[in-house]
Amino acid sequence: MTDLLSEEIVSEVLSAGRAAGAEFVEVFVEDVQRRSVNLDDQRIENLTSSRDRGVGIRAIVGERVGFAHTSDLAVASLLDAVCTAAAAAVGVADPHPGEPIPPHQSPPVSPPIVEQPPAAVDAGRKVALVRAADVEARRIDPAISQVSVRYAESRRRIQIANSDGVRTGDDQTRTLFSVSAVATGDLGQQTGSETVGNSIGFELFDRHDVERLAARAATRAITKLRARPAPSGTMTVVIGPGSGGVLFHEACGHGLEADLVKKGASAFAGKIGQKVASDLVTLVDDGTMADEWGRCAVDDEGQPAARNVLIEKGVLKSYMWDGLRSRAEGRRSSGNGRRQSYRHIPMVRMTNTYLAPGEQTPEEIIAGVDHGVYVARLGGGQVNTASGDFVFGMTEAYMIEDGRLTDPIREGQLIGNGPSALRMIDAVGNDFEMGPPGTCGKDGQGVPVGDGVPTLRVTALTIGGTAA
Repeated sequence: MTDLLSEEIVSEVLSAGRAAGAEFVEVFVEDVQRRSVNLDDQRIENLTSSRDRGVGIRAIVGERVGFAHTSDLAVASLLDAVCTAAAAAVGVADPHPGEPIPPHQSPPVSPPIVEQPPAAVDAGRKVALVRAADVEARRIDPAISQVSVRYAESRRRIQIANSDGVRTGDDQTRTLFSVSAVATGDLGQQTGSETVGNSIGFELFDRHDVERLAARAATRAITKLRARPAPSGTMTVVIGPGSGGVLFHEACGHGLEADLVKKGASAFAGKIGQKVASDLVTLVDDGTMADEWGRCAVDDEGQPAARNVLIEKGVLKSYMWDGLRSRAEGRRSSGNGRRQSYRHIPMVRMTNTYLAPGEQTPEEIIAGVDHGVYVARLGGGQVNTASGDFVFGMTEAYMIEDGRLTDPIREGQLIGNGPSALRMIDAVGNDFEMGPPGTCGKDGQGVPVGDGVPTLRVTALTIGGTAA
């Protein structure tokens, strides 16, 4: 890939940071281009294009970290930034560059092949896609009163160099399409949505028909119009494939990030090698998953993406690590150092987190429930990583009665405790799916992530509904 900064400039900046007293210096260069089309109320609300480019520089002494960033790629600005970062880490900065740091040949990385670069596709084709989705969603039923459609694309090129000799980078293209439909009935309004997105180019639309996506979103909203109130109380819950992965992302994924473990803000701290879940649970974080939303060739510290088994057959095997935490522990990074942009410092983050499939069919799992709830789609949620307590919204759910799905139920809450829920999983299906693309927020930063699950059954979770 083409370097965004020359090796000569990179070496000069790294040498300046070392001469100022930093033990470790890192240069992170980013160039991001984004385009989007938004339709609402049958009108194109906006068609946007933006570009953002800059450099973040980090200096480390022990566990003290200094950080500075600049959108000016001139050498003078970069030297000012590295001295500022070094001053924050060591308390004093010397603006005179030290001895040049020789370049290091990092192992080559292989960005995914983009068959159709979105930037090369005419804007008219993108507008046509969102209009076609709007027409199809409204065609499904006269009760559809509002439709919103969004197309988005991005190309993110990064370059990472540090004083340990790393010289690497990545070229990441992502394409997304989402449809949201509102249905209006006698009892109010209900919303259905459908989103697809992958780390690929415009060939996303060779894999997905936008009219089918729109039809599913509209049908979901119409179905929810006849939903009965969600029950209240503790009962067996079956979670469907795909979007249920957000439960593991929030309820236990964050608790397996090494920075939260070190702070004592994780329910899984000090439990490596211990049984923390049902034998049916194998939890993986994998940044190498082809085309998935959280996929990368290297993380934002230049470490190769990896497949990391966090829990294996119920036993806690490992945490996720970034460079800072792994340096302090004398171990290798797991490739989980990520940042929102060059303006942000990297931290431990998930990539694509999923529950490995089991052997039962979804029909067998549902048939084993006399009375419970089937959650087809989970929405947003909150979790206390220290205790593991969580609350999630159920955006599409159905009653299970006598081993079969019956009536849809209105949106309610799914309430439980992550460590306890892991132990109460008594069935895992063979129908694994990755869920829709997501953005994970942590300490004010958002990064693209994927998550997924097969159908699974939890023997006891609390449903927060309105039914008596």
